[in-house]
Amino acid sequence: MEIDKLMTYQEVVSSLNKKKRTKHLLFGNGFSMAFDNNIFSYNALSKFIEDSGDPMVTKLFERLNTKNFELIMQQLDNFCEIADLFSDDKTLVPKIKAVTEQLKNSLIDAVKELHPEHVFKIPDEKSESCMKFLQEYISRDGLVFSTNYDLLLYWVLMRNQVKNAIDGFGRDLETDLDSGEYIPPEDFEYSELRWGKYKKEMTVFHLHGTLPIFDTGINIVKVEYDNAHYLLENVKERIDHKEYPIFVTAGNGQEKLNHIMHNKYLTHCYDQLCAIEGSLVTFGFNFGEYDYHIIDAVNKAAKMGQKVKDKLWSVYIGVYSDENLEYINEIKDKFKCKVTPYNARTANIWNNK
Repeated sequence: MEIDKLMTYQEVVSSLNKKKRTKHLLFGNGFSMAFDNNIFSYNALSKFIEDSGDPMVTKLFERLNTKNFELIMQQLDNFCEIADLFSDDKTLVPKIKAVTEQLKNSLIDAVKELHPEHVFKIPDEKSESCMKFLQEYISRDGLVFSTNYDLLLYWVLMRNQVKNAIDGFGRDLETDLDSGEYIPPEDFEYSELRWGKYKKEMTVFHLHGTLPIFDTGINIVKVEYDNAHYLLENVKERIDHKEYPIFVTAGNGQEKLNHIMHNKYLTHCYDQLCAIEGSLVTFGFNFGEYDYHIIDAVNKAAKMGQKVKDKLWSVYIGVYSDENLEYINEIKDKFKCKVTPYNARTANIWNNK
């Protein structure tokens, strides 16, 4: 295979460390699929949805003959625009939008139901192995960017108490200290975890949202464990009350970017990707046609190829197959910095035997 001739993941890391180059990590669904392909692949998600008994969503999968959620949403959006122009039926566009929302909620439900129940379902050796993989970036002043919806990253960072893994969330003091009444510190009341307090120190970014992060309309909040419930149980409870996590599930890159720019948390994450310097290493993210907004961010970080000092110089893209490699070689010219594919099979993130 051609990918066997590529640099290994270890060679990429060693080379960048030798150059004393700041390196950042961007990973996509391949990160979670490497943990368990039966849970986190699109096929697994679509099968769950097909088996859920929702007739409209099932018909969509059958009629469009694809398991790609983004493609289905893109086609629904396109049809919505056409219907708005040519159809006299004023109920048609709202119906299409309702189906799109239904599909998005089905995706959330699928991720929620297929997900490992709690952090301790991840074996220690896998959690520790992943922690070391992430520390290679965070402990060396690098940033970690994820496009995944699931809890794996959150669980690994929390369980291993990874130093400098900061997601920007913190608590605000809600006790009135100006009341004139003495209140002992142990009786102070604090808010739920809100985003913003530590955003300048952030090192971990969820570019497309994630299960435990919700937009209340006023604050961006993060669901957490409590004494009575696991994290996923608390996420489920909010969803059962018709509150939904921040999820970017729009069809093409422009629509995803529009969603991102209408949410202050997502906008901040995207802006930080646009501002990285040094080198970017990717894993499980193939820069598909629905992710060109990420390529745009990379090019902004690369200062559009200008000859300046402080910028993103290179991207190392992990590929799993010769087909992946061929695709990356085809789109290389879209990047305004050096692109080097490497053999992603050599990055044993989860210590798989």
